[in-house]
Amino acid sequence: MSLTPEQQAEIAASRAARHETRRPTVPALEEILFQPLPVLDHGFVRVTDYMGDDAAIVQAARVSYGAGTKRVREDAGLINYLMRHRHTTPFEMCEIKFHVKLPIFVARQWIRHRTANVNEYSARYSILDREFYIPAPEHLAAQAASNRQGRGEALTGEEAGRVLDILRTDAERTYAHYLEMLNEPEGGGPPLDPARQGLARELARMNLTLATYTQWYWKIDLHNLFHFLSLRADPHAQYEIRAYASAMMETVKRWVPLAFAAFEEYALGGARLSATGLKVVRRMLAGETVTQEGSGLSRREWRELMATLGREG
Repeated sequence: MSLTPEQQAEIAASRAARHETRRPTVPALEEILFQPLPVLDHGFVRVTDYMGDDAAIVQAARVSYGAGTKRVREDAGLINYLMRHRHTTPFEMCEIKFHVKLPIFVARQWIRHRTANVNEYSARYSILDREFYIPAPEHLAAQAASNRQGRGEALTGEEAGRVLDILRTDAERTYAHYLEMLNEPEGGGPPLDPARQGLARELARMNLTLATYTQWYWKIDLHNLFHFLSLRADPHAQYEIRAYASAMMETVKRWVPLAFAAFEEYALGGARLSATGLKVVRRMLAGETVTQEGSGLSRREWRELMATLGREG
């Protein structure tokens, strides 16, 4: 994880400051507020602000002036009910803002979640840092044969070394050319024209590799954050974005522990069945031997159902 001296000073000042407030705060989240949690080789996630807590969810569900009930068990029961029956509006009453440093290719995947407010570092106005994501050897894998958007067996030996060398060399070269086109002294090449400022930043950035790091502030409500995490923390998600989702889950667990427990129980650890899949389960419970051919499910649906049930497909 890399932080500039300016960022380190800003974080230290933010963590040192104290503010008197009447609004609800969460001590467990306050402990790590502003603090960057490392992700990948140069990235991080940090919480910069939040609104609401578990009690805010309960309050919204009951539309009362009180901050929930006096018993944690009652609040947990209501939150579980809301999650179980997909009553999502009360979860939207809580919001959180993250500062995230991530590779551009991860950002382009992440931005598909259009339910957040985003403000990204602009390479039209500023110069990007010389930082690129280079995968650890264990995350360097060949294309999966059966999954067009997944990884297969890990590369090893000379093959892995060659790929890592290509990734590193290309990233360094394109960044050097980027600086050269900007007429920056670190570029290493001759200036394009000393009388000019260099190529416009909005054009010079075109040549950069997608492994280059960018940054953004990302604000989202709890309901949509849970949706993001259910997809991006899933074992089938790409490793790099899954690493960010894992770090974010640790912050959510501190922020709204009762809601997070319900999310783990009914979303992450639960399963949704189609109407036909549910009929298959009922037939099995009745003692019937059901095969894929007689189930009404496609082969893929059958394999997924058997995996959910922990049975051989």
